[in-house]
Amino acid sequence: MKTKDIALAILVVAIWGVSFSVIKVGLQELPPLLLSALRFLIAANPAVFFIPFPKTTVVTVVMIGLLLGVIKFSLLFLALNGYVSAGIASLLLQLQVFFTIVLSAVLLKESVSRFQLTGMLISLIGFGFFIFLQQGSVTTTGVILISLAALAWALSNLVMKKNAGVNVFHLMVWACLIPPLPLMLLSVLFESPQPWHLLTDVSLKVWFSLLFLAFAATLLAYALWGYLLARFTAATITPFALLIPIVGISTSAVILGERLHLLEILSALIVMAGLVLCVLGERLHIMQKWQTGSSHSRQSQ
Repeated sequence: MKTKDIALAILVVAIWGVSFSVIKVGLQELPPLLLSALRFLIAANPAVFFIPFPKTTVVTVVMIGLLLGVIKFSLLFLALNGYVSAGIASLLLQLQVFFTIVLSAVLLKESVSRFQLTGMLISLIGFGFFIFLQQGSVTTTGVILISLAALAWALSNLVMKKNAGVNVFHLMVWACLIPPLPLMLLSVLFESPQPWHLLTDVSLKVWFSLLFLAFAATLLAYALWGYLLARFTAATITPFALLIPIVGISTSAVILGERLHLLEILSALIVMAGLVLCVLGERLHIMQKWQTGSSHSRQSQ
C-alpha cells in the first residue's frame, strides 16, 4: 500500500471512530429512532439521483438497508441513548467480527482457523467482564443492544460476501433509501406522535452531527472503503478496522469527557488482544516462521 492509501484507510477509521461520539451529541436533543431516520434520509438525498443503481438485485439493496439501517443503527442509537458510553460501544460493536466468522462457517461452510477460535475465546472473556462490571460505562441492556446490532452487521456482511464485486458506495447510497420510512413510523409509535415538531428547537450542533453522520460517516467513509477494497484484498484492508475502538475510546474522552475505570480498561485490552489474534493471527504466525527460517538460514551459512 502506498502512503496515500494508508492515509485514506486511517481517515475512514477516524471518521467511524469519531461517529460514536457524534451520535451521542445528536441524542442530546433528538430521540434515537428519529435521529437514525434523519441520518439516512440526508445521506440518500440528493445522492441517489446521481449515483447509478448497484449491479445487484433490489432484494439485496433492501436487505442491506434493513439489516444495517433499520436494525443495526437503530439498536446502536438506542444503546448509546443512556445504556453504554460511546467509547465502549465502539469496542463492543466489534463483536460483529466473531459473528461474521461463526455465521460464515455455519452458512457458507468456511473454515475457522485456530487463531480465530482462540481470539474469539479471549475476546469473549473480555466481553464477559463488561457484563459483570457495570461501572457506569455500560449496562446489561447496553451489552444486549450492541450485541444484537453486531449480529445484524454480521448478517449484512454475509450478504456483502454473496455480492462480491458490487460497488460498495453505490450499494450504500441506494440502501440508505430503505431505513427512513420504517424508522420514522417506529419513531411515531414509540417516541413522539409528531416527531417533526422536535426539529423546530434543534441546535446547530445537532444539525452538524446529522450532516457528519450522513455525509462523512456514511457517504464519504463508505466511498473510500469501497475504493480501498477494490484496489486491495479484504485481508489487507479489514485489519485497519481494529483501530476504530481506539479512536472511539480516545475521542469520547476528549469530546464527551468519558472516562474508563481501570477494570474496564483491562477488559478493553483483553477484547482488543482477541480481535488482533482473530484478524492478524495467521499472518503474524507466517511472518514469525519466515523470520525464524531466515535466521536459521543465515546461521547455517
